Amino acid sequence: MGIVNVTPDSFSDGGRGPEAALMHARQLLADGALILDIGGESTRPGAEAVDVDTELGRVLPVIRGLAGSPALISIDTMKPEVARAALDAGAHLVNDVSGLRDPQMLSMCAERGAPACIMHMQGEPRTMQLAPHYGDVMGEVFGFLAAQAGRALSAGVPGVLLDPGIGFGKTPDHNLALLRALPELSALPWPVLVGASRKKFLGALSGNPQGPADSRDAASLALHLHAARCGAALVRVHDVRSHVQGLRVQAALESA
Repeated sequence: MGIVNVTPDSFSDGGRGPEAALMHARQLLADGALILDIGGESTRPGAEAVDVDTELGRVLPVIRGLAGSPALISIDTMKPEVARAALDAGAHLVNDVSGLRDPQMLSMCAERGAPACIMHMQGEPRTMQLAPHYGDVMGEVFGFLAAQAGRALSAGVPGVLLDPGIGFGKTPDHNLALLRALPELSALPWPVLVGASRKKFLGALSGNPQGPADSRDAASLALHLHAARCGAALVRVHDVRSHVQGLRVQAALESA
């Protein structure tokens, strides 16, 4: 899953308008992305919310510009109104970082027959990293995801992906605990998506705490190769080309 942010303030690749985002999306497809995840509202720690019209003005030109391409399109939004308009414009999947907590998002996905990615986030983007706390991080995160998956399918959503929400209301230790326990999440009946591309905690883990976001691509690949070995079905990344190469080599090494 290739990341296409159409935002002025995303932590890694903000400042991209619709025309530049569309060019970037086409390059990610050429690099081997299966799905393009298009978002018009930053969910970096501390990010402020944007209104529906602003978000729609960012994402709809990109989605419409990809009409007729081989892309599967994911709309990265917490707003039912944005998700509905994106599906009307040609998107196929709803990626909701708030985990379908909004009943309107849940019912809209069911009504439109749109599969959804359910992510776990403690709090909201503006405040999620202030003081994350869990009694049992794996039990709470995995339990939430399983409960929401059951709720969504019972409501008529045709399919779900589960995302543990690395970096969304989690400390580095929480992130590591969840990543080590991915085989448990992957053992549930639903496919798992992992997205840790270029996240700040990777800089500290890799000995590069002050480097720019794109200096964390090698660390991102190492983490996502681990996720694949632990059963993840999808990884959400900025550097698609390197991930495609790395995953192909790993698959060859693991094949009989």
